[in-house]
Amino acid sequence: MAPFAERLASARRIADGRRVLASGVEADLGTRYTVDTMRRLTRLFPRVKFVWIMGADILDELPRWRRWTDIAGRLPFAVLPRPNYNARALAGQAAHRLRAGRRRPREALLLPGAAPGWVFLPVRENPVSATAIRRAAAEGIVP
Repeated sequence: MAPFAERLASARRIADGRRVLASGVEADLGTRYTVDTMRRLTRLFPRVKFVWIMGADILDELPRWRRWTDIAGRLPFAVLPRPNYNARALAGQAAHRLRAGRRRPREALLLPGAAPGWVFLPVRENPVSATAIRRAAAEGIVP
């Protein structure tokens, strides 16, 4: 994984600054694990209705994350398709364990404030990996 400052700078180049913001909130909060960041953010911003956006690759590996069921129980999430991960993720442990909270794609707008709840969004896959983006940036190519 690239250093934090590099990842943050890359995310800020992609974010539009209005609807999508890139921040270094984990560094500011001093948290290491998503569960801790989520707890701190929901305490700091009690009126904000957060929705976690992840790729199918993360859904597939979620059961290996610290206190992942706490995250899924308190934060609704949307899953974006990722090449070579969709079927495995949707048949995996996290999807199976959280199946009662799965919503139809057309219900995605209802996710804020609806934890536990999640949706798999059937959108066009983005085949670009973080590794490929970092490699292109290192070679001076703007991805």
